[in-house]
Amino acid sequence: MVKFSYYGHAAFLLDNGTYKVLVDPFLTGNPTASIAANDVECDFILLTHAHGDHLGDAPSIAARTGAAIVAIPEVISVCESQACSAIQSHPMNTGGSLDLPFGKVRMTFAQHSAGVAGGIACGFVIYIGDKVVYYSGDTALFSDMQLIGRKDAIDYAVLPIGDNYTMGLEDAAQAAQWLNASHVIPIHYDTWPVIAQEVNRYKEVTEAMTRAHVNIVAPGETIEL
Repeated sequence: MVKFSYYGHAAFLLDNGTYKVLVDPFLTGNPTASIAANDVECDFILLTHAHGDHLGDAPSIAARTGAAIVAIPEVISVCESQACSAIQSHPMNTGGSLDLPFGKVRMTFAQHSAGVAGGIACGFVIYIGDKVVYYSGDTALFSDMQLIGRKDAIDYAVLPIGDNYTMGLEDAAQAAQWLNASHVIPIHYDTWPVIAQEVNRYKEVTEAMTRAHVNIVAPGETIEL
């Protein structure tokens, strides 16, 4: 059994009952955050890039909990420079896979700026429990999403729909189709007016053009995958 807890914006937690995997923990300063950074417990932290609304509280959470950060080397360097004490890390890069106690992660390409010189943005395919979860990170629609969907049978695709900085409704629906995901969880919307979206409209469009069921998860809500 794997649980998905949505903390608001692009922050979420995957919990298989033994290990907790935190993703893009922007909590302090996040108007939709459902939990305080000091209250989060985790074993691993996955970071897609160094923009503040994704890297967020990762350095302080890693220092407090001992959780290892998984990210590209440039993003890990940013975290090390911001942490109040030494942190654990697993540097990797796009195309690479990493075996971890809860399963495995594979780092995928994302079409987005990185927020740090020399770096690139990424996504993750996360193999946890009996589920395969693809998180695109902040990205534009790109045709290689079809290859990601061919390589893995994706149970859940976690996709941004806010537009302006990432895919909007139509492109995120096309992404769901190319990924051939069984379920989609939309995120990265309604945090600020510039990324306000009609999430029910996204659900309607996506379910009409794909086989996916769209799970609308509110900040603070936990669902079983």
